[in-house]
Amino acid sequence: MTEIHDRLIPNFDLTHRNTLALRSSSSFGIEITDIDDLPALFANANTSGIAVQVLGGGSNVVLAPRFDGITAVIALKGRQLVEETETHIVVEAAAGENWHDFVAFTVGLGFGGLENLAGIPGTAGAAPVQNIGAYGAELADSFLELSAWDRQTGTTRTFSKEECKFAYRHSVFKEEPNRYVVLAIRLGLAKAWRANLGFSGLSDLSETPLVTPAIVMERVVALRNSKLPDYRTEPNAGSFFQNPIVGRDAAAPVLAEFPTAPNFPQSDGRTKLSAGWLIEKTGLKGYKLGPVGISERHALVVVNHAHGEQADVARLAEHVKTEVKNRFGIQLHEEPIFT
Repeated sequence: MTEIHDRLIPNFDLTHRNTLALRSSSSFGIEITDIDDLPALFANANTSGIAVQVLGGGSNVVLAPRFDGITAVIALKGRQLVEETETHIVVEAAAGENWHDFVAFTVGLGFGGLENLAGIPGTAGAAPVQNIGAYGAELADSFLELSAWDRQTGTTRTFSKEECKFAYRHSVFKEEPNRYVVLAIRLGLAKAWRANLGFSGLSDLSETPLVTPAIVMERVVALRNSKLPDYRTEPNAGSFFQNPIVGRDAAAPVLAEFPTAPNFPQSDGRTKLSAGWLIEKTGLKGYKLGPVGISERHALVVVNHAHGEQADVARLAEHVKTEVKNRFGIQLHEEPIFT
């Protein structure tokens, strides 16, 4: 405990530890580089009555200006090919591994399955929390299991795919926020790879002779770069609103007025609509409210133009939701977590 206490950094700046670049700080901060740090950290915090929040790459959070406690930045590193069978390989990534680098690692090994998820900012440990997805794929497609520290019981446990309760941008870790700290994830990649080219912008690759995971990954990264602002030059948290999945009665008026509106029928009879399309049709693409606004490049992205804070983002999000609700009768929900 003494060692952990000595490693705590007072007045820990978080402004450059979140991709929205929101001005934020924590009473204390620490980088967790060893799994064995966690029991000592939480024991120390519990004894002292200090709150602890966990942070990964900061790509899916809207941080408050000040956290009165300890911010634990998960910096666990390591990635490896764990097992190989006749049909699959099993790969593992520690929670602090950069997600895109891990995707590139698996593609570099010559295996496909994650290439459609290339370019998504953040860490491997955050990926299952949100069940990240893009270009017709999501983490759950390849997921096998993960290990996580349970703050409630003070033990490490393994979660199967079923126990994670994956759904669209959802998992059990969102149902019980702040309880679990993901330590590592394991994914299974089939050797009999088939390119997932059903999404717009990828379909023409089906005409490419000998398409490979590397070719698909290169195209995915190029598409993301062409559509989405780079958070390093235009601070943002990626897709800010979830694509709404609504019943027929809610979708019908939208599709009656705009028959070509992007829509994706779901297996349960509902329809997924494009949040970005709804926002753009409401006239909010490029809209600014104080120091934050909607990107001029993509209506789904909230950009921090000039030293914005959490309250600025919250006001903008509420304005967007209200305008879309008034125009289309559709309720939007944010993807990032407000701390």
